[in-house]
Formats: sequence, structure tokens, C-alpha cells
Amino acid sequence: MQSKLPHVGTTIFTVMSKMANDHGAINLSQGFPDFDCPLALRELVNTHLNGGKNQYPPMTGVQPLREAIANKVATLYGHSVNPDTEVTVTSGATEALFDAIQASVGPGDEVIVFDPAYDSYDPGVRLAGAIPVHVPLSLPDYRIDFAALEAALNPRTRMIVINSPHNPCGSVIASDELDTLAELIRDRNIVILSDEVYEHMVFDRRSHCSVLGHPELREKSFAVFSFGKTYHATGWKLAYCVAPTELSAEFRKVHQFVTFTSVSFLQYAIADFMRDCPEHATDLSAFYQTKRDRFCELLQSTKFTFTPSAGTYFQLVDYSQLSDKPDMEFVTELTQQHGVAAIPLSAFYEQPPNSHIIRFCFCKDDSTLVAAAERLQAIT
Repeated sequence: MQSKLPHVGTTIFTVMSKMANDHGAINLSQGFPDFDCPLALRELVNTHLNGGKNQYPPMTGVQPLREAIANKVATLYGHSVNPDTEVTVTSGATEALFDAIQASVGPGDEVIVFDPAYDSYDPGVRLAGAIPVHVPLSLPDYRIDFAALEAALNPRTRMIVINSPHNPCGSVIASDELDTLAELIRDRNIVILSDEVYEHMVFDRRSHCSVLGHPELREKSFAVFSFGKTYHATGWKLAYCVAPTELSAEFRKVHQFVTFTSVSFLQYAIADFMRDCPEHATDLSAFYQTKRDRFCELLQSTKFTFTPSAGTYFQLVDYSQLSDKPDMEFVTELTQQHGVAAIPLSAFYEQPPNSHIIRFCFCKDDSTLVAAAERLQAIT
């Protein structure tokens, strides 16, 4: 059988987490917390699990959750969305990204992704028969190079994928950059796929600028968000997409034949938690900034160099003072010999630059970060 993804192997996250487990390393590679989700949320899950909410929920998501999402979008981004026609709950953000791509592009179409890019974008485009066009972000700040973007646009361009706050780089798109993007595509038949799963992790008094808060872009965008990231429950694989009615209708055509629907009692529990504990989401940036600052403070005593992340729970570091080895070779040595797992930045590029950058995850208990830092500090 001929492979539809001949150049795709096992995702780097699976590879590095397995390596960490095999060698007893502290796993700062894959982005999941080593602390639990809120007790009040777990109690709500138990209530609905034992309260009869165990059969198929509606394909688009349960009504209370879609209404809670609509209320949140109105409160945070000033945009009134219809919970019945513009909000769809999915089994994780990866599914939502896939659904949006499959619903929007086909053979011969081009989709622009910005490198370094989250690793699910390119395969999703290829499975749709479309062509991924990789445009590098500008260095060293990992921002959109709008001159390069404009040069890549042509009549075949059907979608642009943006990601803010950005995984793996931690950069954050500003409102004026959304203005520039809107201007570039104003007279073109192009949709935006906006990956905003780290929306509640923006630091240093910045604000998250969602496409939903942009009057022009929100009319031609799929915006994807993650409950797993926000509520420290990545294993639940629950997310959602907000898009105009016409785009949502096409999105749902795909969604219904990918997962059809998502876990019922989790949806009811999250709907209640969003209503009862909205401060969890609004306080999350401060929570993770404290962890970022602590981790960066610990890294000061190592030979890694870095600029503190502007968002997400990831921190890029440069290891060139320690080694000139390629990044995959370095993280393998780091995991197997020094007991700390990280992700090589080259895994997010079509054509990796000649750099020595890796990604650490700091969504860990403080004791984990301290233990990891002690091992990193010992590397000479």
C-alpha cells in the first residue's frame, strides 16, 4: 500500500516522552502538567458521571457548554457568537485543526504555515490533497515576516494557519499584526485557521489578541481553543472551534465523521465550572508567569541562554555554549545522560535553520522544575 504520509514518522512528542520514561528522565518535553486539574472540576465530573450523563451528546456539543463558550467569547473578545450555529465542541484541538483544514481546502490548493510550526498542520494539509507552503518566522523573535507572507500569496492560496500564543516559540501576535494580516487577505479568497489553545497564558501585561476580537478577520476565521490546556486536563482531549455560520456548517460536516461527538459528562462538568469558576481562566496567565519566572531564574545558573517566553508554558533555550551537536543529538544526550527530556526545535521546521535551540516545558510542579534545574546546572 502506498503511504499517504510517506515522510511522516512517530511524532517527536511520543518519541521524547518514551525516551524520558525509558531512561528515568524528568520529562520537560511533552506539554502536559504533572499536577492535577482543579478539585472542584473533578467533583463536577463525578456528579455528571453518576448523574446519567453517559449517552451520546449532540454532535455539536451539549447546549450548556456551547452557551458558556459563547458567553466567554463575548466577555473576553467582545464578539457575540451564536452557540447553535457558530460553536462546535471537538475531541481535542488536533481534531478541530484537522476538521477545519479538511473542510476548507482540497487538491491543488495551498495552505501557508509558519515555521517553526506545530507538527499536525502539515500532515492535515497533505491528507486534504493540498500543498503546505512553509514560510519561516523572522528571527530571533519568531514573528510573522509579512513581506515573506505577501510573496508567498498567490491565486491558489486558500488558507493561512496562525498560532498565538505560539507553540513551540512562545511568541504572541499583537493587534497591529492582525490588522496587517487582514489587509493582506482583504480581497482574496482565503480563510484563517487560528490556533489559540494557549489563549490564557500570555505574560508581562500583554493581552491575547484573538481573531474573534478582530471585526474583519473573525468573519473568515476558524478559531480553535483547548479545555485541556486551560484546565490542566490534557488527557480529556476536549476542545472547541468558533467560526461564522457558513464555515461552521462545513466544519461540522467533517467533524461528524471524524469523532461525531465528545465525552458527555466532561462537557457538562466544564460548562458548570466555566459558570461557577471563571477566575480559573482569567488568573491562569499569572499562574503560569510565576512558573515561567521561577524556571528562568533557575536557568540563570546554567549555560543555556534564552529570552523569557511571552506566552504558552514553553521556554526556548540556546545550548550553543554547551555543545555544537545537532539538536536531536543533543536532546538525546540530555535525556539519556543527564536525565532531562526536551524537544528539538528542528522537529517543527520543513527546512531547519542552523541553530542550537530546544524547547522546555514548565507546566510542572515547582519541585519538578527545581529537580530538573539541578541536573541542568550540573552540565558543563
